[in-house]
Amino acid sequence: MAKETKKTAPKKAPTAIKKKAEKPSKEKGYSASDIAVLEGLEPVRKRPGMYIGSTGPDGLHHLIREIFDNSRDEAMAGHCDHIEIALLPDGSVRVADNGRGIPVDKHPKTGQSALEVIMTTLHAGGKFDNESYKFSGGLHGVGASVVNALSTYTRAEVHRDGDRYVQDYEIGKPKAKVKKVGKSDRRGTVITFTPDTSIFSDVTFSWERIVKHYREQAYLVKNLRVSLIDARAYQGTVDEDTYYVEDLNLQVPSMTFYFEGGIVSMVRYLNAHQKPVHKGIFHFEKETEDEIQVEVAFQYVDDISPRIVPFANNISTPGGGMHVTGFKTALTRLINNYNKNNKILSEKDGTLSGDDVLEGLTAVISVKMKEIQFEGQTKDKLGSPEARGAVESLFGDALSSYLEENPDDAKAIIRKAALAMKARKAAKAAKDSILRKGALEGFTLPGKLTDCQTKNAEDAEIFIVEGDSAGGTAKQGRDRKTQAILPLRGKPLNVERVRLDKMLGNNEIKSMVIAFGTSIGETFDIEKIRYKKIVIATDADVDGAHIRTLLMTFFYRYFRDFIDAGYIYVAQPPLYKIKKGKALHYAFSDEERDAVMKDLGATIAEVEETNDEEEGEENEEETTDKKAKSSGRIQVQRYKGLGEMNAEELWETTMNPETRTLKQVTIDDAIEADAIFDTLMGSDVEPRKVFIQNNAKLAEIDI
Repeated sequence: MAKETKKTAPKKAPTAIKKKAEKPSKEKGYSASDIAVLEGLEPVRKRPGMYIGSTGPDGLHHLIREIFDNSRDEAMAGHCDHIEIALLPDGSVRVADNGRGIPVDKHPKTGQSALEVIMTTLHAGGKFDNESYKFSGGLHGVGASVVNALSTYTRAEVHRDGDRYVQDYEIGKPKAKVKKVGKSDRRGTVITFTPDTSIFSDVTFSWERIVKHYREQAYLVKNLRVSLIDARAYQGTVDEDTYYVEDLNLQVPSMTFYFEGGIVSMVRYLNAHQKPVHKGIFHFEKETEDEIQVEVAFQYVDDISPRIVPFANNISTPGGGMHVTGFKTALTRLINNYNKNNKILSEKDGTLSGDDVLEGLTAVISVKMKEIQFEGQTKDKLGSPEARGAVESLFGDALSSYLEENPDDAKAIIRKAALAMKARKAAKAAKDSILRKGALEGFTLPGKLTDCQTKNAEDAEIFIVEGDSAGGTAKQGRDRKTQAILPLRGKPLNVERVRLDKMLGNNEIKSMVIAFGTSIGETFDIEKIRYKKIVIATDADVDGAHIRTLLMTFFYRYFRDFIDAGYIYVAQPPLYKIKKGKALHYAFSDEERDAVMKDLGATIAEVEETNDEEEGEENEEETTDKKAKSSGRIQVQRYKGLGEMNAEELWETTMNPETRTLKQVTIDDAIEADAIFDTLMGSDVEPRKVFIQNNAKLAEIDI
């Protein structure tokens, strides 16, 4: 959930420099010869981020998705029921399906094999004419060719019409023509590729990430079996002629997903550790006259956070989009209409808001359409406006019938929303009280906050530290111009199951909300943020880890926009200070400490650990006498907290942008993150007990 970033310095405000305008000169001309024309797949290698989002872990895993999506589109069209993804010992990835196989005959316009056209030409594919595929996700037609361009080696193997065809590529360029290499009793396509290490700094695929994503995909296509195999540790090679790696029965990690219930099974999985508010799971699936398919499944649970998981042509759209807007509009309107007609709530209670009816809702929304528009190649958000009308109309009709036919469920849902409305009004009153108090005091910031001098949020950073001791040291060691310090007294409130009104009654939470300047809830405005770097700096012990987890829960549940914007960081103070004579070293782990000791010619077993308090007990005369004797002696101090450091040490190791190490908090998988917070921080003990039992052996215990 976090990625490491080192030496992150605050951005400096640009300095305006006035300069006389220069007259155009022939030497600095701008002509047609200055226009660069990139041919073939050169644009992909020149600007890979435009096609796969980034060259980090997200972009690396996106390569598999592009190839898988092509196979999945075959499954959506009813031509494929088994897709396998295998991570091979040589670092390559193989994706195999039993679909129709990519066509290999000559393309009428290019005269090349259609396979070569698809693998080497941008915007080429069978998804533009609406004939080959009724619904598909890869409408840009760049998937296979982009993967080919960003791989040192790619092999395309097609089994079609009783024959087997192969073509190999190096950095996107064919090594030879497509050739028939024999007969085959199979059908389908096998794509093998090796990511280019000159493009990706790290080509290590995450097994856990792959499992999470393709489990999700298996829910979305009925009768599709998705097999995952991690053969990277296999002591041997996998022959290129192997079709499905699982047929080899290798003793390696593997998983297979197949869900007959589709998205209903997905809702059941998401709510596995939740208490349902009503019986059963709502589900409907229907198609408009314009051939837009809409499928929705939902269930309310006893929780305060909504979980909406949207898809468009089976592609996850975590950014939401038109289909989510249509769903929310219909849900709010129909529940209010039912309440009005059946008078479950009194008129004085008012109208339920969109946030009220979303509280505790777990919903999966899936739309499929021909002419689909995503915002960007990474398809994070659905932009097709017709999807909104289709979802709002079809889902609205289905929900209206459901509420009428299931009055007990309807009452339970409305009463759940009524609790949310009551809490919302109480929270608004509590928040208004805080704001009124702030206004009366001239918008006074919390007394415990030591603010920075700059008012530019781009340059400003706030350190949230544990306790007054660390706070005092941080105040002395900070850069007053750009660094603010907010010490916490005691542990902040666990907000996982706490509504806004109760949360704002906690002094530590209230201080943070006021310090950030963005307000919270309905009046939240990220543009008003006072610091664009919020650093959690807690001690490296169990209590520090607990406080860090409580703060992460707070940010995830109530300031998710901060995480998405990249404003949240975790400080990484050193665990050890190692001294030999005048030389000083810091180590951030036991392994790093041992490496330093090895360089100094000693082991930790040969050195007695000390701390500053022990050194301070010696009088000045004893210290002077020992200096000559201890000039070659190695001293190792184990820090137990930030308060044990002096101001200079804290600045140099944890706060100085030139030398510190920070971890930026990110969310790779919102569904998984939500489940982890609910398991570890929720009120239900049993899931937490199971989690601890399953992961106890992985814990690093500091005794």
